[in-house]
Amino acid sequence: HGNITPADVTQALLAEFNQGNLRAQILGESNNLTIQIATSQFSRSGGQTALAVNIQKFADGVTVQIGQQQWMGVAASLGQTAIAALMNPMNLLGRLDDIAQDIQNLQLNEKVWEIIAREVRAKGASHQLSERLSRLTCEYCGAANPVGEASCVACGAPLGAVQPTTCGKCGYVLTHGERFCPNCGQQV
Repeated sequence: HGNITPADVTQALLAEFNQGNLRAQILGESNNLTIQIATSQFSRSGGQTALAVNIQKFADGVTVQIGQQQWMGVAASLGQTAIAALMNPMNLLGRLDDIAQDIQNLQLNEKVWEIIAREVRAKGASHQLSERLSRLTCEYCGAANPVGEASCVACGAPLGAVQPTTCGKCGYVLTHGERFCPNCGQQV
């Protein structure tokens, strides 16, 4: 949640992963971008892997979904290293680059989340609920109350009518008084 766009996140990922043995490309439109990260077809070490990251704009920030990493190429490369080591342990010396690249490729998912977290911090956004969803205003006295509180902490009035609800179409959290979902436009 915060002042961050899908383009901010994808550009940070592109800058990090479009180098060395990895290639990255961005697909989609400004509010719904997907970045594909994969090993280069010309990579000289390690196995092949690929990962897709989808970033969508929401009213209060962005949502990130990471697909399943393709790791069979990495597993095959590690298997080849194991067989070579069984035949002759000295073969490991010739496969050190492959081993290092395979380990780096296996950590791709964690590295993506690390880059996203760094970009989120740099933009001043956070993983916490946005400001508009973190408190309720009492209809009777106007005091701020935490979300989920049954009655107003100042006057004791019930807060059930002002609790946030969700959109029936997309699941976006709606505040009291919203007639249309700010995410998908569905009438509530």
